[in-house]
Amino acid sequence: MQFSKIFAAALLLGSVSTAALAQDDAAGVAGHFQVRVRGLAVLPDASATVKVGGVDIGGSTHVTKSFVPEVDGTYFLTDNVGIELIAATTKHAVHNSVAGSVGSVWLLPPTATLQYHFNPNGAIRPYVGAGVNYTIFYSAHGNGAITDLSFKNNWGWALQAGVDVPFGDGPYFFNADVKKLFLSTDLRANGGVVRASADLNPWIVGAGVGVRF
Repeated sequence: MQFSKIFAAALLLGSVSTAALAQDDAAGVAGHFQVRVRGLAVLPDASATVKVGGVDIGGSTHVTKSFVPEVDGTYFLTDNVGIELIAATTKHAVHNSVAGSVGSVWLLPPTATLQYHFNPNGAIRPYVGAGVNYTIFYSAHGNGAITDLSFKNNWGWALQAGVDVPFGDGPYFFNADVKKLFLSTDLRANGGVVRASADLNPWIVGAGVGVRF
């Protein structure tokens, strides 16, 4: 589904639910959903140990930044506690200062966080969260002498902080959010002659709009 269609659907859903939400505000937000559409900057904080034929070649490893759209949803278990799930996919290139350009890979990193919302009905609604991530690596392509490139899917941890700021009394709001993922992977290429253990540990910085219903 295209980004614009997702956004339009979220706006329509919010319009339909505005009256019901206004009636429920006095009782709190438990049982409500939030859907956001955000732009993300994915900023890896990478390091790696690269071995060729079992020998550590040293050098530093760099993973490129990525800027992508994202959709996420939050369900409020109580007035203050919610669960968020994000969906986005990003592409990154990998470079080692000794080996040169290694290749590129797509990441699909669904992340679920348990959040605490400090002021869920206020004019400013900050929250913090912690949770888990499972990153799927796909469509990896090696560059130059690097062939048969693959990355191992892996679990990671996530920390989060953000704020929602409503637009007046309606269900729509502005959101700013930052996450830190603690994620590692193993790289394999050239039939196993090239191997690496990498920590990606990206910062994920996002901003966008949302609707509560």
